[in-house]
Amino acid sequence: MTAAYAKAGISTVAGYTGWTNVASAPYQSSTHGNRYVNNYANKNGAHKYVKYEEAGLMPAGTVIAKDSFIVNTDGSVAVGPLFVMEKVGGGFNKASGNWRYTMIMPNGSVVGTTKGAGSAAVETCNECHLSVAEDQDFLFFLPEEFRVKG
Repeated sequence: MTAAYAKAGISTVAGYTGWTNVASAPYQSSTHGNRYVNNYANKNGAHKYVKYEEAGLMPAGTVIAKDSFIVNTDGSVAVGPLFVMEKVGGGFNKASGNWRYTMIMPNGSVVGTTKGAGSAAVETCNECHLSVAEDQDFLFFLPEEFRVKG
């Protein structure tokens, strides 16, 4: 998975599997196409992210990365997209709470990045995250039974 995503050349997610994995196991995410996801937070935000709904505003420089996969009916596994949220400094994009969304396909192609190439393709990310904007800094959190305790 990591080698495939690395082809995108996006430095903010380099080495993401070495970050804090806040999921005790991959879990099925209805908001990510019912794919199974792992949920990683970099050192800038992991200490707050593991407080989940009590985390408050995440600091600039926080990156959340969710790699994904599906299990086919024959038991084989197919790698899915890498979903990335990066908290950018003030003024980046008020409509997204200064979060930049990026989606990287398993072949390394970038579907889109907020305020960058393919921005319209990731607008749906922001539209969904708006439902938790005020209370949770645009963050959805994984099911309680899969949460690593902070």
